[in-house]
Amino acid sequence: MELWAREFQNKNLVLSYRIKRTLHTERSKYQDIAIVDTYEYGRMLMLDSIVQTTEVDEFVYHEMITHVALSAHPNPKKVLVVGGGDGGSIREILKHPSVEQAILVDIDERVVELCKQYLPTISCALDDPRVTVRIEDGLEYVKRHHNEFDLIIVDSTDPIGPAVGLFAQEFYRDLYGALKEDGMFVAQTEPPWASKTFLPELHGVLREIFPIVKLYLANIPTYQSGLYSFTACSKKYDPEVIQPGKEITGTKYYSPEIHKAAFVLPPFVADLVKVK
Repeated sequence: MELWAREFQNKNLVLSYRIKRTLHTERSKYQDIAIVDTYEYGRMLMLDSIVQTTEVDEFVYHEMITHVALSAHPNPKKVLVVGGGDGGSIREILKHPSVEQAILVDIDERVVELCKQYLPTISCALDDPRVTVRIEDGLEYVKRHHNEFDLIIVDSTDPIGPAVGLFAQEFYRDLYGALKEDGMFVAQTEPPWASKTFLPELHGVLREIFPIVKLYLANIPTYQSGLYSFTACSKKYDPEVIQPGKEITGTKYYSPEIHKAAFVLPPFVADLVKVK
């Protein structure tokens, strides 16, 4: 008997992955968690039946959500990750020698624990001495911290369920307050093909808060349509511009050339986020 994991993208579209076996399933306090071993993408984390990350293509997402801003900021020392319980963003952040402290705040302890157990190549840096892991609501954590971080990365799930508050205007204003005077903020902002309403509304909100707001793209096979977007917001530095001396090694997708190219948007995507 063949086993398949299915992700319902919408009422008309389903993505299916043939799996070797189910490694773990449970209902946490916040969501359904499943870790399966697939033939095509290796081990895969699913939350509420939505693919979050896989062993084969996770490097694209984690490199692009981290290295763009880290390379555009001249001296990021203290970095906050909201969400990202799998640990992939933390792993990439620590490749930058200027980083002295990385804090991961995730609401679901079980996601962190299970990723350590079943996805060690992704979660491998969570025990680094520069890392602090806090299990709590990222919304409340950000409210309590002011003028503290050089970079904040919102490595969230889709804007449904426990992550819905991470896409609200109040949260973005709190992020602005938690950043230092030259701080930057990056979030995953969904695939453009499925975000024709979401992206214009989101960028309209962000432009009311941050002086610099820019969208960039990457290709991630397991996310809907493959074309995926991130948004970088900054108080001072242009996210497109790589600061001098920012040489990063050990990456498989990110490079200085990819950094620059990622901000070159197809016209249909540029139209979604153009200034009205």
